[in-house]
Amino acid sequence: MDARHFLGLEPTDDPLRWRLPVTPAVCTPGRFLYGGCGLAAGIVALEEASGRPVVWATAQYLTYAPTGSVVDWEVVLPAVGRNTTQGRAIGRLGTEEVLTVNAALGRHDLDLSGTWVEFPDVPGPEDCPVQKIPPMFADTVLVRVEQRVARGRLMVELDGRPGDARSAFWARVPGHLEPSAATLAVIGDFVSGGVSQPLGVRTMGRSLDNTLRVAQLVRSEWILCDIHMHALAHGFAQGLAHLWAQDGTLLATASQSISVRRWPGDLEVIAGAATNTPTSNPEGP
Repeated sequence: MDARHFLGLEPTDDPLRWRLPVTPAVCTPGRFLYGGCGLAAGIVALEEASGRPVVWATAQYLTYAPTGSVVDWEVVLPAVGRNTTQGRAIGRLGTEEVLTVNAALGRHDLDLSGTWVEFPDVPGPEDCPVQKIPPMFADTVLVRVEQRVARGRLMVELDGRPGDARSAFWARVPGHLEPSAATLAVIGDFVSGGVSQPLGVRTMGRSLDNTLRVAQLVRSEWILCDIHMHALAHGFAQGLAHLWAQDGTLLATASQSISVRRWPGDLEVIAGAATNTPTSNPEGP
């Protein structure tokens, strides 16, 4: 299963236009399009239209696309160079713009390379506990990504005591052994969940923007999402994540700004999470 099928993104007769039915499979618990899936859809459309891989892509979210709606995508490629294409994908509900994905795509040969961030010292996925998914997350995109906590606390362990601003988890999307930029966009949007770790309390966040910078793509069953939260002030948080393959290859960096809220019904949700037993390989809806 590739990213297009994971998202349910549909081509049209025009290679510059696509359709994304907003099913529960690509939605948040709030029943609207998950930001990472919106960015991922824009990436797929841009890569298909340009014939080039994404180097950098960023999404700005303007409004919600509710479950049951259809987002129509229009791709614009205003600058096509020898090695690089600059483009944007605009997602709309009717005439209303929902989000815009701007991107640079391409590659060229250079006999220099390097990685100057370090792979974190964490256990492998087989030695990490499975994140317990609260019942309110059922029938959303969040249960389609298996998570194993490598650094930090499980959601049921957040007890109000402040913790480390750095957390990490292993993620696996069933059938995705060849990570794509779109797959990484979905996983990178989990940065918003990292806000709870330093606070020690559960929060919910809406992404205002979402940026993915791709380093290189290699085969990997599991992807390590190493999150660094930077700040929370006036209701808005910022953070980034390094996304790693199991062999230590840096795949990409994801970053975002987040509008943060306290988690409503916190005690009831966590009580449910404590008794919820996720499958080892959740297929989702």
